[in-house]
Amino acid sequence: MLDTPIKPEGTLSLQTIAMPADTNWSGDVFGGWIVSQMDLAGAIHAERFSKGRCATISINQMTFLVPVKVGDVISCYTRILKVGNTSIQMQIEVWDSHDSSRSAKRVTEGVFTFVAVDVNGNKRQISDEVKQAFLAQ
Repeated sequence: MLDTPIKPEGTLSLQTIAMPADTNWSGDVFGGWIVSQMDLAGAIHAERFSKGRCATISINQMTFLVPVKVGDVISCYTRILKVGNTSIQMQIEVWDSHDSSRSAKRVTEGVFTFVAVDVNGNKRQISDEVKQAFLAQ
């Protein structure tokens, strides 16, 4: 099991509320719905970073730690780990903050890889300027 850090790491890229349509028969939110929120958050960050379209090419190392219930607010935090010529590897954490009366809990995390694409869906180079900005961090 993953060790839960004290607080989220990265940039808050997406927040949303779990709704009844997102749950299974036991009232827990589907894992696939959570993964789709992670994918959206990562795409937002990757596209802003690379200054253009991106597509998900892989997801690695996913472990679900706690269930999410209807009404829970989930927050997706993204952190770029590595930038290649056309790809961006990113850690995405999901935190559940149902209300202010309890501390947030990490739900899951995963490593997603995005590839920068042009308007035709072909790989495109990430500019040297963008890569240098990442390295300067």
